[in-house]
Formats: sequence, C-alpha cells, structure tokens
Amino acid sequence: MNSYEFLIHHYRGPPSPTGEGLYCSNQRKSFKINLNINQKGNLTVKTMKVFNTETRVKEELIPIEEGKIKMYACGPTVYNFFHVGNARCFVVFDMLRRYLRYRGYDVTFVQNFTDIDDKMIKKANEENTTVKAIADKYIAEYFIDAKGLGIEPASFHPHATDNIDGIIDIISTLIEKGHAYRTDDGVYFRTGSFKDYGKLSHMNRDDLEAGARIEVDSGKEDPLDFALWKAKKPGEPFWPSPFGEGRPGWHIECSAMSKRYLGESIDIHCGGQDLTFPHHENEIAQSECCSGKQFVKYWMHNGYINVDNQKMSKSLGNFFTVRDAAAKFGYLPIRFFLLSAHYRTPVNFSAETLAAAKSSLERIFNAVESLSFYITNAPEGELSADVKAKLDAHKEKFITVMDDDFNTADGTSTIFELVSDVFAWIKEGVSKASAEAALALLNELCGLMGYVKETNNDDELIKYIEEQIELRKAAKKAKNFAEADRIRDELAEKGIILKDTREGTTYTINA
Repeated sequence: MNSYEFLIHHYRGPPSPTGEGLYCSNQRKSFKINLNINQKGNLTVKTMKVFNTETRVKEELIPIEEGKIKMYACGPTVYNFFHVGNARCFVVFDMLRRYLRYRGYDVTFVQNFTDIDDKMIKKANEENTTVKAIADKYIAEYFIDAKGLGIEPASFHPHATDNIDGIIDIISTLIEKGHAYRTDDGVYFRTGSFKDYGKLSHMNRDDLEAGARIEVDSGKEDPLDFALWKAKKPGEPFWPSPFGEGRPGWHIECSAMSKRYLGESIDIHCGGQDLTFPHHENEIAQSECCSGKQFVKYWMHNGYINVDNQKMSKSLGNFFTVRDAAAKFGYLPIRFFLLSAHYRTPVNFSAETLAAAKSSLERIFNAVESLSFYITNAPEGELSADVKAKLDAHKEKFITVMDDDFNTADGTSTIFELVSDVFAWIKEGVSKASAEAALALLNELCGLMGYVKETNNDDELIKYIEEQIELRKAAKKAKNFAEADRIRDELAEKGIILKDTREGTTYTINA
C-alpha cells in the first residue's frame, strides 16, 4: 500500500452570483488528509475520528491550525502518590499525543500540576509542613511513576501557583463583563450569565444542581455559581489581588494555564470522565465568557477504573497506588492493562488482570528477542512478497483502528496478530531481509505503544552471560548435565533466564 499526503484548501463563502457552484471568498480553511492506494489500486481517504464528549458523536479531527494540535490534559493534585485510576488518564493521553505525532501532527501538549487546593492545605496541616513542601515532594514522586509507566514529559508542566497573575487577569475580565461578582468570601462566577452552561455534561439545571459541589455562602446568587477566588483564611497560603488577599478556585487554574501556553482556543482538552462536571463545564463557562471564543474544539474523556464495580477513588478508599502495583507487577504491565481496553470503556482492576497483562507483554518481548536472535543466522535472501503484503496489511489495520477514535484495544490486538506471524515466519525459515522487515515493524508499533522492555546494556554483564552460556554449552557437549543445570539455575537466581531454541540459547534479563 502506498500512502500520499495532501494539503487541501477549502474555501467557504456565499453562493456565486450565477447560482452555479460556490463563490470562493478569502475565508480559506486548510487541513491535511492522507490518500492511500491499496493493493487493488483503489484510492481511499484516511482521516482520524475522535468521540467528542460535547457533541456525543465521532468527529473528524480537523485542527484549528493545519498540521498542529494544541492539547491540554488535567494533571494531578499533588498531595499523594497517584493511583491506577489517575494513571489511566495520564497513560491514555500520553499515548494519544504519541499517536498524533506518529500521524504527522506537531503537538503542543500541556499537563498541569494543581499545587494549591483544600486537600493540599489539609495534608500540610496534618504533616506540620507547608503546602509548597507537599507539592514539591509529590511532583517529584509523580515523575518517578510517570517515567516507569513510559509517560513522556509534556511540552509544558505548569504549576497553578506560578500562574496567579493570569488567573487574576481572567477574573478581572469576568467581573468587568458582568459574568462574576464579589462576596465576603471571594469572587464567584455567575452561571446564569452563560446561556450554554451545561452543554458539555448535557444535564438540565436540576441535575446540575444535584451534581454540583455546593459551597455554603449566603452571598451566592445561585447554588450553581462557583468560586473563582477564595478570600484568605487563617493558616492558608494567599496572594494579593484587586479583590482582596486569597487564593484561586480550582476551575480557574486550568483556564489560566491553558490560555497562557496554548491560547484562547485549543484543539483537544482531555481528562477523566469524572471531570466532565463540574470542572470542565466550569472551564468552558469562564473561558468562553472571558474570550468570547470557543474554548475547546474536541473534548475527550476516559472511562473509570473500577474495583468491585465501583469507581476507584481516594474518597472511597478502594484505590491502589501505581507505586504499590508496580512493586508487585512492574510498571509496563500497568501501562499495557490501561491501553488494552478502549479508553472510553470502564475496566475492572485486579491482581489477575495485571498478571495477565504481564504474561501478554512477555509474549511480545519473546517475539522481539526470538526474531532478533533468528536474524543473526537467517538465510540470505530478498524480502518475500508474501511477508511484505502481510506487514503492509498489519500496519494498515493498526492505523485504521487507531484512527477510529483512538482504539488502542484493537491496536494492541493487531500487534499480537503480527506476533503470531513472527513466530510462524521463524518456524518457516524466512529470509534475513524478511525477518528484518518484520522486526522493524514490530519495533515501530511496540515503540509507539510504549511496549518496550527495559534492557540492561551493561557490557560487563552481557560478557558474563555469554561466557556462562558457552560454559554451559561445553558442559552439555561433555554430557555433564549436572554442571549445565547448575549454570542455568545460578543465572536464574540472578534474574537471567536462559531459553534453548533450535537456533541456539537466548536469554532475558528480568528486572
């Protein structure tokens, strides 16, 4: 299959004076499409579609600016280690950024840290320390777990407390435009002033009021009005502002950070399903009332991680931190588990599901290692037409399912279909060129998904292992099987697992 990329200029304007066709004005919209010529010579158009929470349908992904994606994801409130439920959002949207980049987009990705919050103040008081100390500690811990999960750093990781000026500017504008008002407790957003309030969550006003986190304040005009600025209280951090000393509300922080790093309108805003209301609903209201522009073009939300059919959360006490789960199963099985289901589908967490994920990863790693070893002694020859056709089909299928609302579940299944072919090709004894092409695609797709085993590149260790393999080989040749078994068992105790194959002895190093 050959793939070609074209830039399309779409002119939008009124009908032509003659009534024939369209009158082309200077209102030009540009977007990129991929045209593929398949093996039958048919021309097909490949576009990526995503499910937009706001419209509740899959929509073609057409960026605001051709070839570029501006993307914001709500990051953690840093008062503790993050749990597996939090990790789903972080892993899924790290993977989305990777895939968008793979498809040729220039992605600017912002993921914030909420470093001032009621929970953080409570934690600091409990530990007799400062909110900043708590934030610094758990931001550092976040990056340890994120690196283990294969999460790449965002383009920007802004802190809420570094954006107080931007927060104050937005609040001042909202007050000036009549969308916010002052009370003795701070500043509140006037939800009744935004006619589209509720458009993301699709709930009527009664449902919205039932789901809102109602803050007790006699000065509020409406139960749905939410805090933009909270007046100073004893023992809490505070900043000066035109509306008095205090600190920002939660929702306004993300609007300010998104505006600073991505502008007033962005392509994708993502987060967990539980953030749809009130957090993201409130972000829309305050951002669009401030700028007068559409805030987000596509809203994407991942489903819950459930434990015993209940959402995993710290408030319910049924959570498992990534740190604890990784200590038992490793980080990569957690990533695999989180990507092996469609991102919008609820999934059940258990020790059994992580154990199954670990076994599935081992099959992928075995395919990579077996193919790499096979290539060292593979027969010379050209890339066979049959192997090439199957590799093209696997890649085309992978892109097709991933383009369809970012289906990592089917993308992972496609990798396993490739793995099955790899083992079959090794057994058949395909040419070196065919094996190298298969390994290249396997590494490409696994690298994209983050299914890459950490390797120990210590030269001394590798030299030691290879020496032990040769000693074991000599022992077996001399029929000294007890010595051969001793070498194998001694290596196993060190986490070095030998595997005898028809082509020779291979090994894996377990972390």
